[in-house]
Amino acid sequence: MKKNENGGTIFIEGVKVERARMALIGLTPLILNRMSEKSKGELLLPAGRKTSAEKQSSLKHDPLAEYRASAYTIPEGDALLGVMSSAIKGAMMTAALDLPGAKKAQIGRLVYVYGDYTPIFGVPKLFMSVTRSADMNKTPDIRTRAIVPEWVALITLSYVVPMLNATSIGNLISAAGITAGIGDWRPEKGKGTYGQFRVSNIDDPEFKRIVKIGGRKAQEMALENPGLYNEDTERLFSWYNVEVVKRGKKK
Repeated sequence: MKKNENGGTIFIEGVKVERARMALIGLTPLILNRMSEKSKGELLLPAGRKTSAEKQSSLKHDPLAEYRASAYTIPEGDALLGVMSSAIKGAMMTAALDLPGAKKAQIGRLVYVYGDYTPIFGVPKLFMSVTRSADMNKTPDIRTRAIVPEWVALITLSYVVPMLNATSIGNLISAAGITAGIGDWRPEKGKGTYGQFRVSNIDDPEFKRIVKIGGRKAQEMALENPGLYNEDTERLFSWYNVEVVKRGKKK
């Protein structure tokens, strides 16, 4: 047997992996924040600066296209919309920063959320809002994204025992739902309160209701013909549709 520096035997306790299945029920609307294929293409192969003539003849924004592009979509299953599962794990890691006895890096090693994408149930709407660019001047812009006012998700995660147990995992993900959240404008970023959730099970009446009304078919219809989220969005979207025709830029 291998001895430690004091001559004693080194004993390494065995570990095992446990699984947990949990329902996440949104407390605040979820703003979807997928980078569009066009934006990723520009990173891969930049088009260069547009001339004045090109700027005059093209549209800076296409709200409907931006709305549809902001959502991760899942090819098969009961839900069309999804979020990256790593976002849920990231929320748990962030929550560990504020909880005694937990460390962010340690949670990253000991917890795994199954699947590349977690399906989201709920009917999306078109949401337009003022954002600030990351440049030095924090240039304002209008960004259009999909927002899901009522949403739920069903996740399966695994954790390493004995370092973690069912109680600590439940406490951790519950804290993640309040202090971190997922999607854009979430609490983790400081100012936002979007993307917060509570933890429940599939027998929760609210979970069942949203799954029933916010499945794949309803989401497909909402992406094709979206409702508008709030009055600001209604005013902006209406103004845009009038001006784009007035200025002769209607496709």
